[in-house]
Amino acid sequence: MKVKTILVSQPEPKVENSPYFELQQKLKVKFDFRPFIHVEGVSAKEIRQQKIDLNNYTAIILTSKNSVDHFFRVAEEMRYKVPETLKYFCQSEAVAYYLQKYVVYRKRKIYVGLKDFVDIAPLIKKYKDEKFLLPASDQLNADVPTTLNALKIDWTEGVFYRTVMSDLSDLKDVYYDVLAFFSPTGIKSLFMNFPDFEQNNTRIAVFGSTTQKEALDHGLRVDIMAPSPEAPSMTMALEKYITKANK
Repeated sequence: MKVKTILVSQPEPKVENSPYFELQQKLKVKFDFRPFIHVEGVSAKEIRQQKIDLNNYTAIILTSKNSVDHFFRVAEEMRYKVPETLKYFCQSEAVAYYLQKYVVYRKRKIYVGLKDFVDIAPLIKKYKDEKFLLPASDQLNADVPTTLNALKIDWTEGVFYRTVMSDLSDLKDVYYDVLAFFSPTGIKSLFMNFPDFEQNNTRIAVFGSTTQKEALDHGLRVDIMAPSPEAPSMTMALEKYITKANK
């Protein structure tokens, strides 16, 4: 069956040269974007209930743009003046670059990993005498605490924001040829919003093995899988599938 419409369960890209827009023109298909999940901040009161006092930490571990936003939001709510001596350990260059929204880069001690969390472990280990705070989501990747515990450092995890399923009731009577998912929570959101969802001819695209497992656990047929050696991104996997389906 041919593919004409695709719903991507993420916010619409803000850049004009997004691979999705290029694919839309190239293959003459229609992409819509709708986040199936969103992030909500945890209040300063709830942070205090987690026995977290920002004054107690000398270093912050930042794994995402969300962790940056919510650390500084909580700091402001707590009237905590972020000291210039605070060290920042950023999982990737993208996170470190985003940090500039809040701090003057050249005046701060910022340490940057390559991409995966394990990449920053050697940098953290070099400063093992610091007291580390990890402002995180309620759905922290299991490899993060495992990696930090193995370093035998003094660290504390704080839930600063939560991943919440979005209300998708307006999509009730809308049909798409392909639904693209990027997290297990996105799959859960689909079934929370539409408990009677039947796949029928809808193709399901998933990114990552945990998303794939969630889809299969819900009885879905996974038609498009990324990453793979020949399609390391979702857009490449979609292009490969759609090109074949629309011949």
